[in-house]
Amino acid sequence: MGASLNEIKQRIASTKKTSQITNAMQMVSAAKLTKSEAHSKQFQVYASKVREVVTHLTAQQLNDIYSAGPQDGVNYNSMLISRPVKKTGYIVITSDGGLVGGYNSSILKQMMSMLKEDHSSPDEYVMIAIGGTGADFFKARGINLAYELRNLSDQPSFEEVRKIVTMATTMYQNEVFDELYVCYNHHINSLTSQFRVEKMFPIVDLDPEEAESYEQEYLFEPSKEEILDHLLPQYAESLIYGAIVDAKTAEHAAGMTAMKTATDNAKNIISDLTISYNRARQGAITQEITEIVAGAAALD
Repeated sequence: MGASLNEIKQRIASTKKTSQITNAMQMVSAAKLTKSEAHSKQFQVYASKVREVVTHLTAQQLNDIYSAGPQDGVNYNSMLISRPVKKTGYIVITSDGGLVGGYNSSILKQMMSMLKEDHSSPDEYVMIAIGGTGADFFKARGINLAYELRNLSDQPSFEEVRKIVTMATTMYQNEVFDELYVCYNHHINSLTSQFRVEKMFPIVDLDPEEAESYEQEYLFEPSKEEILDHLLPQYAESLIYGAIVDAKTAEHAAGMTAMKTATDNAKNIISDLTISYNRARQGAITQEITEIVAGAAALD
């Protein structure tokens, strides 16, 4: 019985240490989440302004494309025009490590289901992985991986992801793929995220009627076309970067939730072990008393 009591005491001590670690990790993830949510809100201000300017610049071209298709003799930016899809590009955003609950598994499971439904051959798509978990997952299954980016900081700057977003834009312009989607978990709140697939190229979410709701007027130097040639890739890059920031926020929320669950489970285990320890100790005391009484009776 003594060995059993010592074993239970060791398990309680070990579980308490684990709960202290998971509780600390929960607080760290909570702090990261707060910073990431603030970062995301600040970025939305910039993204909204870029969208406003781009919508103004492309309003007439979009009207032409939406109403009657591209007109002959007019130089439309390639990012605004849909072309026959021979190959599709996917940017998949996951975390670099674990301890984030079902965050990665939900993304990768839905990605594989989508690839199976939308494509009959691996030659029809190419993957770009942001995060080591996704990169390793695709490599293990022999999926065509054009590029991977690992070890992003908790609040990634644009400089960190500039290479991959610029490369994705260049690959589209060079017709390596004919459309591009970003796939990630969208942050809703600290307890909920939602798998999201957003079309980045061609740029089809601009509404020419939006331009009429903006009051600003612009003077262009140099020409509007030259400005648009530089601004459209920048707008596309901002969309990709915004998805990365959003995904990082969801990752921190998932990490906080996972560590809270682990801490709560540890507390429940400690409670159950404490009850078992008390019962075992009570049984040992009862047995000792019984033995003492029996010994005393034998002396009589």
